[in-house]
Amino acid sequence: MLEDQEIITVSCKDNGCGLGEDQLKAFLTKDTSYKDDLPISGIGKCKGAGRIQFFHHFSALSIDSTYHQGDAVIRREMRYSEPQKQIDADDFSSSPGNADAIGTTIRLEQFKESARARISHGEALSSLFSAPILKKQMLVAFLQRLVGLDSRVGEFEIKFLTRPWKGSEQSELLKRSDLPTVTSERMVKVEERDPATGHSLGTYQHFKLSHYQLDAEQYDLPKNAIAFCAKSSPVKDITPRYLRTRTEQNNPVGGFHHIVLIESDYLDQRANEQRDDFENIPAEIPSGDMFSSEKLSYAAIYDGIDPVIDEMVAPADWNKEEVLKEITDQFGISEAMLHDTSTRIVYGEPAQAVAERVLKKYQERVIDETAEIFNLKEEIIRAEPDSEEFRAKINELSWKYTSSLKNFDMANLSQLIVRRAAIVQVLDLACGKHLAMQAVADGSRRKDEKIIHSIFFPMRKDSAEFADHDIWLLSEEYHYYDYIASDMPLANIAWNDGENVFESDIDEEFQRLLAKRADDNGGKRPDIALFSKEGSAIIVEFKAPGVSTDEHIGDLSEYAHLLAAKSGGKLKKFYGYLIGDTVNPLRLSGTWTPFPVGNGWFQSSALLDPRTRQPLGETYFEILHFSDVIERAKKRIGVYQNKLKLNLQRDDR
Repeated sequence: MLEDQEIITVSCKDNGCGLGEDQLKAFLTKDTSYKDDLPISGIGKCKGAGRIQFFHHFSALSIDSTYHQGDAVIRREMRYSEPQKQIDADDFSSSPGNADAIGTTIRLEQFKESARARISHGEALSSLFSAPILKKQMLVAFLQRLVGLDSRVGEFEIKFLTRPWKGSEQSELLKRSDLPTVTSERMVKVEERDPATGHSLGTYQHFKLSHYQLDAEQYDLPKNAIAFCAKSSPVKDITPRYLRTRTEQNNPVGGFHHIVLIESDYLDQRANEQRDDFENIPAEIPSGDMFSSEKLSYAAIYDGIDPVIDEMVAPADWNKEEVLKEITDQFGISEAMLHDTSTRIVYGEPAQAVAERVLKKYQERVIDETAEIFNLKEEIIRAEPDSEEFRAKINELSWKYTSSLKNFDMANLSQLIVRRAAIVQVLDLACGKHLAMQAVADGSRRKDEKIIHSIFFPMRKDSAEFADHDIWLLSEEYHYYDYIASDMPLANIAWNDGENVFESDIDEEFQRLLAKRADDNGGKRPDIALFSKEGSAIIVEFKAPGVSTDEHIGDLSEYAHLLAAKSGGKLKKFYGYLIGDTVNPLRLSGTWTPFPVGNGWFQSSALLDPRTRQPLGETYFEILHFSDVIERAKKRIGVYQNKLKLNLQRDDR
């Protein structure tokens, strides 16, 4: 019944030092890294035997080892067979040994049927584990270890002997002379990055790439191998990244088998306990893991080693230019587009795959930028100009949009234009009562004037404590005045090393002046006041949408008289702006002149003392609609905005 089914027994014998006390501890512990700290020569450079695999494949294990213990020679033996679950030091027996037998023999028996099904796939075990195949497999699996341990192993020999139950005995010998010499070695520097931001740190990890190019006629290997290594052993196979098909992976490339081994102290420190992978190396940086402290990612490592490995494994007759021509002719993708998207043409990848990668990167870029612009428009709708974080949010949004622009040499100008365009759009929405925060319930008090006021300059602040404002909406030159105040006590304004501009009772005078105004405005000072050391002042008064501005034209003149009188002659020229959205021209005197375009009016005259008629200075006043201010601001930045093709108007507005 078993005539066609083979069983297998594996025996491995060495001429080493045997299982002494330290070696036995290394065998019994499950922690591979434990061995690194043992006082055993070379053990820190070993991967381990993968002892758990013994029990996955075989039901019985025996160990026969002879070693020196001082002047004595000790023989240590152990036999294990299922259903036993554990191996302890007590399972080993000791007896006097023979010095000629120093070394260790491990024997595996009772091959499991479950393992046979995974491995044999119907083939005879004697063919799968023939001496020639074992030699080839050992050469690939142990190449880096044998080369890396060159000074320790010396002139070694490994003999493979198979005794089939049918047929003749087979024998192969792997010697030092069978090892190939390295074809080339390259060092690659990979820059470390801040794990939280991804910014370059200016520090590097070094990776050594050893390339073995083996003549297929001399080295009939079962496959090519490209792997990250640790402790002089292959750990993580990455061959499919460079040789994409099974055919390429398992056959010579250009007449040669290729083995590329990547080593680094960085990899040595991050190999896992089983030494079949690496721990904590993120795919990219930032990784999204707030606890990650790794400064290197697989993406960064691949960026450094990919071009080098491509050169190593690509056949000499492979022509990159032919692939590039095919990409250009068939898909219209230029070399400049490849460069723009950082897309490399690698050996074994068809033109269509390269084109798909380029277009995918462009698609992702467009999607990201479109999403950012859409989000920016949504944020503008939800803006709350009277909040503390309003201008910080506008700055953040404008930089976010600017980051998608290609003209990075124009970044600063672009950010300014995008930011100002966003402010104008917020003002436009606020004047039309379209901001989300203006959707108040019936009967609730509206705060439209406060919102508009805050867009120009934060309320109850001055330029000493708040430098970021948008008074440029009225005039660019006002942006650079020495002092700007919004609903601040005028008696506190000082310049020239602390000299007060106004007499100390100016705020009391303003209170008496403002007592004559409507109750809802009774506690206000000029909404915004700007002052320059050259003796000019700008007064800005906002009126809520629907409030007629012509009813308040006398306010500007009264403010100017009071500021002139209480400044002791420091202020001579006064510019006043009364801004709203409603005016009755019939209530304006003949001194007001309409602008040629828009809905505004202006007036220029001398400022005279009402009693003595002595000249106090000059005034220039404007009555403006919010729409005129918005239109002026749009024209001021319109040329730049058009060049950037920037439109912050939502389609449904």
